[in-house]
Amino acid sequence: MKRWNSYFAPFILIFSFFVSWQVVAMIIAMPFILPTPLQVIAKVWDLKDILFLVHLPATLMIIVTGLALSIILGVGLAVWMNLSKTAEKAFYPILVSSQTIPIIALAPIFVLWFGYSIWSKVAVTLLITFFPITVSTFDGLRSSSKELKELLLTMGASKRDIFFKLNVPTALPYFYSGLKVAVTLSVIGAAIGEWLGAQSGLGYFSRRMMTQFDGAGVFAPIVLLSAVGISLFLAVVVLEKITLKWRKSE
Repeated sequence: MKRWNSYFAPFILIFSFFVSWQVVAMIIAMPFILPTPLQVIAKVWDLKDILFLVHLPATLMIIVTGLALSIILGVGLAVWMNLSKTAEKAFYPILVSSQTIPIIALAPIFVLWFGYSIWSKVAVTLLITFFPITVSTFDGLRSSSKELKELLLTMGASKRDIFFKLNVPTALPYFYSGLKVAVTLSVIGAAIGEWLGAQSGLGYFSRRMMTQFDGAGVFAPIVLLSAVGISLFLAVVVLEKITLKWRKSE
């Protein structure tokens, strides 16, 4: 019963939001600016073939590629900075500085460098997701208990043992926290990259529908982008619960 009650409040809130949207859109009666939710759903159904078979796979490819590179490079850099103070002093300011430049300003540069290929969009996604993964993992590696480290050293543990048996388990929750942020940002990065220069993708399709003053057509790919972001977030949550079962006992 408590489980159902925990879902009841969010359901009511979401339902109220869509009802309010439907009523306001009907009052305004300007579907090219604000279509109703029913019109958006109908548009998704009408365009299901081109959206699900052409543009959605293109966007997913960008998201998956960008996230994979962010995880590999971000975790690698976090480990390097944790092991080397020189690397930390050299790269940490660059990490922070990379987030002060608006992505919307860098995206055209990536298009200039990589053209309209997938790599210009992957570069945007990589830049926007690299920071939370790297910083969260780095903070997790630094947060390992000094007392446990000293205990392991007195028991004859090597640096390798300390890293894999203490630092990595300590950093995993932090890594997943950063990954949760990164997967939602990856959708934004892919959409921005497609919006500024692409030949396919949900962001590209939304921009094309805007030039045709098709309000429902603009909202339709946005709904799919939102669904992709929510699905990726839930996938990370499930993966976290599977790999960190030991946290339930704490």
